[in-house]
Amino acid sequence: MSDTIRIDTIDNTGSFDAYVAEPEGTPRAAIVVIQEIFGVNSGIRDKCDKWAAQGYLALAPDLFWRIEPGVQLDPDVPDQFQQALALMGKFNQDAGIRDIEATIRAARAKLGGGKVGAVGYCLGGRLAYMTAARTDIDATIGYYGVGIDNLLGEKHGIARPLLLHIAGADHFVTPDVQTKMHEGLDHHPRVTLETYPGVDHGFAVESGNRRNDEAAKLADRRTEDFFAANLG
Repeated sequence: MSDTIRIDTIDNTGSFDAYVAEPEGTPRAAIVVIQEIFGVNSGIRDKCDKWAAQGYLALAPDLFWRIEPGVQLDPDVPDQFQQALALMGKFNQDAGIRDIEATIRAARAKLGGGKVGAVGYCLGGRLAYMTAARTDIDATIGYYGVGIDNLLGEKHGIARPLLLHIAGADHFVTPDVQTKMHEGLDHHPRVTLETYPGVDHGFAVESGNRRNDEAAKLADRRTEDFFAANLG
């Protein structure tokens, strides 16, 4: 079952929509699905629905609500891709993390307690890292997060398990950046990095030109195992 709910901001100065997919029966845990720069589009909603089918409560907050509420863009349409880049340029990431924290609280409230994880893609992959460093999330996964090398100073805040999927041929995360990520995080006791050689950014989208089916299935299987181990 799916629905849209309203979530109040941490400071109670506003509220935003979140897509919610609920499993049959009692949820085993909750997962916050963090959008790409294309909004809570059909691909993000599909990911929520898949988590619900596996027994999780899944929530995808609309993080662009302060700029343009309800945006849903297709990365394979050039004009919409450019629109997404423009939205990204206006997006306040620190405010986004606070909205993710509000979503974590809402998830725990719906569960009546229990564990909450998060998984993010592209922009959401970067925000997943920030979520791991700045909130009390129970487990976090980031797919091809951009600019994580600039966030390594926050790694001391990562207290619970974090898995990062890296696209080996990511044109947004170049080899030198990947090297910095490994140098900064390989020895962190809570962080695991997995690299997928030869695949580009966006390889795990549900459909479209960017998907690499083999790499996506491998990464998603690792993601499922990671959440099963750390959320239950």
